[in-house]
Amino acid sequence: MMKRHYFLPLLLLLVGLLGSSFSYATQVVNYGVQPATMPIYIAKAMGLLEEIEKKHNVKIELRSFSYGAPENQAMAAGQLQIASAGMGPAMVAAARLPAKLIGISILEQTAIIIPIDSPVQSVADLKGKKIAFPGEGSQQYPLLLKALSDVGLKADDVLLFKTKGSDVPTLLENKSVDAGITWDPHVSNALAAGHSKVLLKAEKIMPIKENHYIGNGEYAREDFIAAYPELVQDLITANVKAIDHILKNPEDAIKQWSQQIGFPEEVIRFSLEQGISVYSRDIIPTQEAVSIYTDFLKQAGILNAEDMPKFDPTFAEVALTQLAD
Repeated sequence: MMKRHYFLPLLLLLVGLLGSSFSYATQVVNYGVQPATMPIYIAKAMGLLEEIEKKHNVKIELRSFSYGAPENQAMAAGQLQIASAGMGPAMVAAARLPAKLIGISILEQTAIIIPIDSPVQSVADLKGKKIAFPGEGSQQYPLLLKALSDVGLKADDVLLFKTKGSDVPTLLENKSVDAGITWDPHVSNALAAGHSKVLLKAEKIMPIKENHYIGNGEYAREDFIAAYPELVQDLITANVKAIDHILKNPEDAIKQWSQQIGFPEEVIRFSLEQGISVYSRDIIPTQEAVSIYTDFLKQAGILNAEDMPKFDPTFAEVALTQLAD
């Protein structure tokens, strides 16, 4: 009987050890990504991740997810050590998982778009119109509500149609909806195809950092940060170096992204030229930006009153200094 008492905690210990994908035995760092114009893809194309692998004797695996919720589930299960996702999921993870926000890697990314020949001239004209959106749990939903509220409209004043963010361009092209809110590269996909146009960009709804909305964040598990701070620093520095490359050599970055995520070059070029996705070498998650965005998510009911996202600006601060050197 005593053997059974010892066996259960031993079994739980083994399960816990096996549940974490990062260990001295495997030396694999699992980095969550999505098929979007994330700087980490450029870092990989530039050979920066290979340099980090050699320096730290690790293997960096980019694990792709279609959106933020399953990415956060994987991080909660210990299957990801670090991730890149929209600011909504990134902040939820920083509030409710043993994780911290360590960078704001893309600005903007979200827009309300309408058919190219739509008579709609402003958000006020959307009253009574059918609007596609990616669900109440998305960061696009509260942005849409704020855009409506700014012109005196409520959710009940429009017809909301829940769909996948990737389906918004098709719905607009088919005139199945009057407007839609989604994120890049789906925004740029619709615009580059010529059947849609921007009604309102996120920066006009909620400017937070450098007069832009904050679109994408880098975040990592706290145990990973504590155990491997130099590795985390090198990964964040790689992101900043990649952004520097994007800003200095956009055509090279366009080709590299296209090869990495499979999107047409003209779609990515449109995104950069039209400022749908915006990049800044300063990816520091400041107290002000985090506080503003936290309040925004709480008002939308995505975060609870007691949720307090954890963040660490030091890695991004050091990365910016290293770039200057």
